[in-house]
Amino acid sequence: MIAGIQSHLIWENPAENRNYFEEKINSLPKNLDLLVLPEMFTTGFTMNPEKVAEKIDGKTVSWLQKIASEKNFAITGSLVIEENGNYYNRLVFVHPSGKIDFYDKKHTFTLAGEDKVYVSGKKKTIIHYQGWKICGLICYDLRFPVWARNIENYDLLIYMANWPIARIKAWDTLLKARAIENMSYTIGVNRIGVDENQYQYCGNSLIIDYLGTQLSDLQYNEEGIIVSKINKKDQENTRENLGFLKDKDSFSIDL
Repeated sequence: MIAGIQSHLIWENPAENRNYFEEKINSLPKNLDLLVLPEMFTTGFTMNPEKVAEKIDGKTVSWLQKIASEKNFAITGSLVIEENGNYYNRLVFVHPSGKIDFYDKKHTFTLAGEDKVYVSGKKKTIIHYQGWKICGLICYDLRFPVWARNIENYDLLIYMANWPIARIKAWDTLLKARAIENMSYTIGVNRIGVDENQYQYCGNSLIIDYLGTQLSDLQYNEEGIIVSKINKKDQENTRENLGFLKDKDSFSIDL
């Protein structure tokens, strides 16, 4: 079973955001396997990384490890990480064992100047968890189908975002397109509320199956949890029966 928390975020305040999410996490179903949090869930979508950046062994990642261990499920979200003098919008995936996988956002959001302050990632990360192959991507990555293309035969595609209400139709449409074209369960977790720059967010977090059917139901601007059971065998059978992925184009990406 997978879930995502759709919530407001407290601007540039990691401690308060951790406390807030911990309260929400304590109310989750007991049989959960994976929890997805929004992009930059400790700060909101800030262009001030020097004020909030943490190390990969800092307080928030240690907190994620504590949650994963105590609740016995994996947890993932993105946060501002400083490494070797550079800042990254980094997706951190923490296993119940404490093991960490991570992915640095490839497509930094030029409209907001993210490319000026954060270093772009150079590779996809395929995470192996409970027999599933998981591809985790971040917000603006959603607009680039080549980067998400399922050449690794992954089973679950994750997007975490601070996607504004002004372009929410694109969020809805592209999430379903990525699920359909990659024949993969897809979960997109977006925030709600208004940030310090007065950008408004309405959520519309979704869980979608490999044929584009919506499996979750959470209203715009509603704080809450999306949750659904997903079945790898059903997905594999459908892929085999329809054969669409077998006909995909071959390509390479120049970085």
